[in-house]
Amino acid sequence: MTEAPLIFSAEVADARAQGAPIVALESTIITHGMPYPQNLETARAVEAEIRRAGAVPATIALMDGNIHIGLEPETLDRLAQTPDAMKVSRADLAVCLAKGATGATTVAATMICAHLAGIAVFATGGIGGVHRGAEESFDISADLLELAQTPVTVVAAGAKAILDLPKTLEVLETHGVPVIAYGQDEFPAFWSRGSGLPAPLRADSAAEIAQAQLMRARLGLPGGQLVANPIPTEAEIPREEIVPVIEAALSEAEAQGIAAKAVTPFLLQRIFELTSGRSLQANIALVLNNARLAAAIAGEIASATRG
Repeated sequence: MTEAPLIFSAEVADARAQGAPIVALESTIITHGMPYPQNLETARAVEAEIRRAGAVPATIALMDGNIHIGLEPETLDRLAQTPDAMKVSRADLAVCLAKGATGATTVAATMICAHLAGIAVFATGGIGGVHRGAEESFDISADLLELAQTPVTVVAAGAKAILDLPKTLEVLETHGVPVIAYGQDEFPAFWSRGSGLPAPLRADSAAEIAQAQLMRARLGLPGGQLVANPIPTEAEIPREEIVPVIEAALSEAEAQGIAAKAVTPFLLQRIFELTSGRSLQANIALVLNNARLAAAIAGEIASATRG
């Protein structure tokens, strides 16, 4: 029994009591992904998409010394208007809680909190990974190691396209993380359906993915699964269009000496500007798409568990 300071929203508490499917959601997309009120509108839209797909959303955030599993409407609104929220990963999760600070959870922290709450599936946009130039900077996201040790299935549109995707896949393979492309043989690249890289594994149904997770538990294997769900065709920015934009943004970052944690926000903002906002619209579309698939996987796991 965990002694973690968990607070469940009324909706999530009811779902837990009934054994209903639940999908975890991160909160950095709310505090660090876009301005208010668009962040609040997007968060509500993603939650609504999960409900329409037959599951219960559990947006996770740290507030007042507690891990909130699911946010009441007024709490979600409060978080959306907190400009100085900490961006929390494994390393600073305990410190944020001990301080009573407001913290938005990254992929890694959301996985930890979801597992503490008994939630098996998590929907996000794209995971972090190996940054370009990591052979010099050693800049590798904690998301990859979290996938290797925390048993949560993460549905994402691949890794963020600004990263070194071949090295990201290599690190995931080294740590024994199943990388499953949904409905195709190619690893998707966030804004684009294709990356030019073959996916290690493929699944064509939510049931297949759920059964793989349940089998991992039966085998006693640590860690989760990365489900790489390609962005819908009508929303994608094709690879041949987005790659030159990414390269231009990377060149600007290097010229300006931008490094470490400042790199990703800078790149995403420049890509937003260079695509006239198209990258953000694609981002919203892929998150909604991932929410739908995550709800279906959660439903299959709940059915198998009840059975």
